[in-house]
Amino acid sequence: MKLLVVSHACVTAVNQSFYVDVQRLSGWDVEIALPSSWRSEYISDLKPSRWPEFSGRLHPIATWKSGNIPLHVYRSCMVGLLRTVRPDVIYVHHEPYGLATAQICLANQLSVRVPIGFYAAQNIRKNYPIPFRWLEQYVMRQSSFCFPVTQGALDVVRSKGYASLATVLPLALDKSIYYPRPAWALAQRAKMGIADDEFVFGYLGRLVEEKGLATTLRAMGAIRDRNWRFVLVGSGPYQQTLISLATSLGIEDRLVFVGFVPHEDAAGWLSLFDALILASESRPNWKEQFGRVIVEANACGTPVIGTESGEIGNVLRETSGGLIVPEADPVALSGAMLQLLESPDLAVQLGSEGAANVRDKFDQQTLAGEFIRTLESAMQAGGS
Repeated sequence: MKLLVVSHACVTAVNQSFYVDVQRLSGWDVEIALPSSWRSEYISDLKPSRWPEFSGRLHPIATWKSGNIPLHVYRSCMVGLLRTVRPDVIYVHHEPYGLATAQICLANQLSVRVPIGFYAAQNIRKNYPIPFRWLEQYVMRQSSFCFPVTQGALDVVRSKGYASLATVLPLALDKSIYYPRPAWALAQRAKMGIADDEFVFGYLGRLVEEKGLATTLRAMGAIRDRNWRFVLVGSGPYQQTLISLATSLGIEDRLVFVGFVPHEDAAGWLSLFDALILASESRPNWKEQFGRVIVEANACGTPVIGTESGEIGNVLRETSGGLIVPEADPVALSGAMLQLLESPDLAVQLGSEGAANVRDKFDQQTLAGEFIRTLESAMQAGGS
């Protein structure tokens, strides 16, 4: 049994971890086709590397529009690859409206004609311009299965006419990566000059307006008489705006900008935070599609304060690992911050409950098993 995965995300080695569990549980031969170079927000020429435990073959292929998720395509018709690999099933870890998804579907139809499926996270119904609308419909007609990450994403693909097998598959937690790192966190706090009695609010992700960081700072301005720091891990175009706003609020000395850190270092920083803030604010064409950092923070024993943008509230209700506040409401947000500042026991309790629940509900091995069963069902149904 051979599975071919096509995934631009797997250029970052940690994203191959899921397929390690697929290999272990199924005994399948798993191979991954991925870009030979990828332009990310943080690295202009990211070369693929192998996750140490992944034993399958990697197929690096040059792309056009590297770094552009919907528009990138492989500089190969992919028919030759499919005829060489001879997979029994193909999974394209990419949205159905992406050019690369349509490219692989067409190559499959022209060559091996095996069951093929796609990933879906888009939780807002968007009517794309032609030819993307046509390509999206083509992918949905050709696909035997799909993996939406939330019920909202499933509702969107169903509303657009997708009628085949679908399994809601949340973003998985690799417990071998995300777990509390107290020794690292204590050493890093000392290195940064953060006192033991300072409460550390943290943020990990892109520094962009829609993540609600301006609202977060305004909420913090209302509690500037308390003893806290705000550590921001990540980079982005909004940093200078945040510095200016913090200065105007008189809290610039409370902020620490760490910059970009590799995925494998994230657990240490999440362990350093006493609470993670994810105050995302929806836009007409965007709302939070999952909030993976919630699951990762909870796995490290860290509670989360999040808004109701997109799936954040739903994920927090699943994990019971934090507090939920309305979007763009600095008063409510500062109130939640005070709750945790004034009740350290509550913060610990929420972190502990979150850790237990995410290890149960988002466990990578469990979700890999769901993934395998769905592919087996698609093959038994006769393919595309």
